[in-house]
Amino acid sequence: MTARSTVVGDRRRAAADRTGSKSRHPARRVSASRPASPAPPPAAFYAIAVVATVFTLLGLAMVMSATSIAQFHKGNSPWSSFQRQVMWAGFGAAAVWLALKVPMHLMRRWVGPFTLLSLCLMALPLLPNVGASVNGARAWIRVGELTFQPSELLKLTLMLQCAHLLAGRQSEPNDFGRTLRPVAILGVLGALLCLLQGDLGSAIVLVGIVFAMAFIAGAPIGLMAVTGTLAAAAGLLIVMASDRRAARFTAFLDIAAHKDHLSYQTWQAMIATAQGGLTGSGVGRGESKLGEFLPLAHSDFIFAVVAEELGMIGVIAVLGGFLVMVYAGIQVAMATQDRFHSIVAAGVVAWFALQTTINVGGVVGIMPVTGLTLPFFSAGGSSLLVTLAATGLLLNVARNVR
Repeated sequence: MTARSTVVGDRRRAAADRTGSKSRHPARRVSASRPASPAPPPAAFYAIAVVATVFTLLGLAMVMSATSIAQFHKGNSPWSSFQRQVMWAGFGAAAVWLALKVPMHLMRRWVGPFTLLSLCLMALPLLPNVGASVNGARAWIRVGELTFQPSELLKLTLMLQCAHLLAGRQSEPNDFGRTLRPVAILGVLGALLCLLQGDLGSAIVLVGIVFAMAFIAGAPIGLMAVTGTLAAAAGLLIVMASDRRAARFTAFLDIAAHKDHLSYQTWQAMIATAQGGLTGSGVGRGESKLGEFLPLAHSDFIFAVVAEELGMIGVIAVLGGFLVMVYAGIQVAMATQDRFHSIVAAGVVAWFALQTTINVGGVVGIMPVTGLTLPFFSAGGSSLLVTLAATGLLLNVARNVR
């Protein structure tokens, strides 16, 4: 065999080996060109989603329990309030889906027009034949059989607008004129519009949300302390300027002395809470919602129904669920690398924590009753819709944490 034929044979065998190796490992070649799959969301995402889902379903059950008998005695269908709440829960589920699908940078681009729209909507409840009054607050818009509370939408849009302003001034957190003054103006404007409607609770929550976001953004502690003191003093003056408002606000200081009038709801709520015991009477078997014992059992005082029917175990589970959501939200706000995302997450967490604290504090008699709903639980379509939309924003931020 000549040297030339040997070389040719070696080249043929090498080519055959290369062809065989390619045919034996086709999957390796395909997988090398395939893009890597995105990382799964963190545990905080699933914790928030599970708590929000369970709370929404449990809230529907509590609304059904708290309203069915009262609606029957009024000559209405026992299912009427429940069906309305289910409808709003469906709208809220759509809001969660939308908040998850829309990129945060697009929300940031359009937050200005939506904030302006929500500010304009705040004037509608004050118009005759448009606004509706409930318990002394003219804070609702009536559209046929449905009512909507624009201050709930204002909480969401002002939160996003303040986050946009604070995130855009990342290098100037201490500049009062450029960074803090616009945010303070928005907070004061939103609070004043709520106070014009007689809605003190929403005004307090709005100011609390703005303060929490400014703190996360790095505002000076001294300046925040001075501003907070001035805001508290202004709020106290507004409350004391009206004898009726001052009496209602301070009635919690001596509930027993005002149990027949100003503190009637709180007194009855405390009785209902005590009757729950360890395990409760069972869903639908509570007595506080019957007759006129607790007229607002379905809205501001639904936590009393939870305590009576689910007992101490249910109370611990509900409060523990809120703590899990707040803790997970704080972890998300600290873990995300995007400043706008972090401030939005902090705003949602502050919103839920503050509103839950004020509502539960009023029910058990350690804080004034301000007319705030319990997130996810209280009957009220606009409250449930906007609460779920805010939850969707928090899930959107959590999903993008890596």
